[in-house]
Amino acid sequence: MPITDEIKKTLSDPTPLYALAGAGDLAYEKLREVPGKVEALAADRKGAQEKATARLQEAQSLLVAAPAKVGEAVTALPTDLKSLQERAQGFALQQVGRAVELAVKAKETYDELAERGKVVVEKARPGAPGESAEVAEVESAQAGPAEAEPVAEADPAPAPKKSARARKAGSADAE
Repeated sequence: MPITDEIKKTLSDPTPLYALAGAGDLAYEKLREVPGKVEALAADRKGAQEKATARLQEAQSLLVAAPAKVGEAVTALPTDLKSLQERAQGFALQQVGRAVELAVKAKETYDELAERGKVVVEKARPGAPGESAEVAEVESAQAGPAEAEPVAEADPAPAPKKSARARKAGSADAE
């Protein structure tokens, strides 16, 4: 397939725009929740300060005991490098599996955002089937009463203007 066809196909695909509209709609929805969360956080601030103070004291006590625990951990390190290598390979395989899982989840999220954006765009289009009743009422109010003057009484369409050459030919015929 020529590159121009690929570019045309890419530029004519509305899915990225739908995904963008869906992401914007989701962001708007989440931002509407922020004021309530800020108020809740302000109310819980005092309790959080007390918890932070308690955790700081706990961390200070652990810091005093840390050098002894580090010494114990160093002496307990496995001396068999082969077992360490096997564990590292197992960990690497787990991470590859997680990466694949996250890629699938990212694709699903992209598709969900694209579908959400498509719905948002369709609702925003004038004359869309998902249009609200309020918009339909406004349009019908703008149209006026149902019993308007019949179309037959309207003025006939004006005759198209003749070009200068046609006017000269017509005046020559009249003479």
